[in-house]
Amino acid sequence: MSKKNLVFRIICVMAVFLSITPTAGAMHIMEGYLPAGYCVAWGVLCLPFLFYGLKSIKQKLDAHRNLITLFAMSGAFIFVISSLKIPSVTGSCSHMTGTGLGAILFGASSVSILGLIVLLFQAILLAHGGLTTLGANTFSMAIAGPFVCYGIYKALSKLNINKKATIFIAACLGDLFTYCITALQLAIAHNADTGFLNAFSKFLVIFAPTQVPLAIIEGIITVIVVIGLENYAAPELKDIGYLREAK
Repeated sequence: MSKKNLVFRIICVMAVFLSITPTAGAMHIMEGYLPAGYCVAWGVLCLPFLFYGLKSIKQKLDAHRNLITLFAMSGAFIFVISSLKIPSVTGSCSHMTGTGLGAILFGASSVSILGLIVLLFQAILLAHGGLTTLGANTFSMAIAGPFVCYGIYKALSKLNINKKATIFIAACLGDLFTYCITALQLAIAHNADTGFLNAFSKFLVIFAPTQVPLAIIEGIITVIVVIGLENYAAPELKDIGYLREAK
């Protein structure tokens, strides 16, 4: 059996394993958990990022059609890894996001589209999240987290820090920032009894025990996947400029 076939089979097995998750009431931010006005506001806030993301993807694919497979793989990675959820608080959950990989390879704006597609499929097919809360979940997981991840990755790359350490830190902190935004969204909508700061702190404290180790695991997995891509998808990585940056 060739190395490529072996790696492909391992990835398929991992995808099946991670996709089989127990039914739980906890999700990203579940259907009906945010007031209608907040749902609309978060959705509108996402629109400029999504518009620019579509434009960015079109430009990349027009220049290099062979990147379609890599785009699809990045989207599948987000779908699989974010389906493994650990209940953390009523109305939400802790799970890895998987968006750091796409942000590092293609830039944060492109990941907004991949994340939106993943969240839409999860809401419809798996009952993770919801259609009314799609805007809020998109902003936290597909916009805020990836932009922080991409910014940290670029900043550390300019400092000539070890490439693997750079990827790990960027993916890990991007995951954590996603849940800071989720906690912020929940605190804004549900602070009538305790006040905003108390509600925000409460959500952060509840998320932390599960999200911190998950963020570390996501950083490690992202490094492993990038190493695999460097070995088996070098032409595509050259087209997006990743290998030139690495050198």
